[in-house]
Amino acid sequence: MELKDNQAALILEVDEEGGVSVNVASGDVDGPAGAICQAIAVKLMQDEAFQAEIMNMIEVEDSDA
Repeated sequence: MELKDNQAALILEVDEEGGVSVNVASGDVDGPAGAICQAIAVKLMQDEAFQAEIMNMIEVEDSDA
């Protein structure tokens, strides 16, 4: 997938042990979209409360299935 200068994406990878890594892809790393993705990536990796909130959301969705 090729990104335009005004686009960015988070790439999440989960290993076999459940560890998550986050990468950012962007047409323009210094542009607004790239900066937003980078900020979200940092929050995902460093904010334990945010991580717990996301995991709780996933657990709720899984239990609804």
